[in-house]
Amino acid sequence: MEIEAPDTTLADELAELWVELATDQRDYGSHLLPEANRARIREAVVRHAVTDSLLVARVDDELAGIVMFSVESGSYEQDVRRGIVENLFVVPAHRREAVGTRLLEAAESALAERGADVVALEAMAANESARAFYTELGYEPHRIEFEKALESDTHSRSDE
Repeated sequence: MEIEAPDTTLADELAELWVELATDQRDYGSHLLPEANRARIREAVVRHAVTDSLLVARVDDELAGIVMFSVESGSYEQDVRRGIVENLFVVPAHRREAVGTRLLEAAESALAERGADVVALEAMAANESARAFYTELGYEPHRIEFEKALESDTHSRSDE
C-alpha cells in the first residue's frame, strides 16, 4: 500500500469517491446530497491538493481511499490548535486492510507537522462501525451534536 499526495489531475476520480462516501452516509442519516454536491467537492479536492492537505491510498496502483484534512482557522480562540480530518473514505473492496488506519495516521502526522495539538473528526451517530474504528484508534467523543426534525410548514403547534 502506498500513501501519497495526489495532484489535481485526479479531481474527477476523487470527487467520485466522495460521492460514494456521501451515498453510503445517507444510510446513517446524512443530509448531504451526493450528486448535487459533486462540483463543490471537486473544487474542495482541487483546493486540498493544491494546499497539500489531501492524501490517497493506492493498493496495486488502484485508488483504495482518500482523506482530506486542515488546521482549523477562523474560529474562536482556543487553548489548543485543532487539526480537522474530513472525508476519510476507504473503497469497500479495501476495507479491513488497514487503509483507513494508514490514511488517518498520515493525516495526523501532517497535522502535527503543521502545529496541531489535537485532531477532530466527525462520524454519523448511527454509523457504529465508524465510531468503533475511531475509538480503537484513540479518538473519544468531545462534543455531541443534537438534531430534531421540525414539523412541516403546513402544521404548527398552534394548530393543535
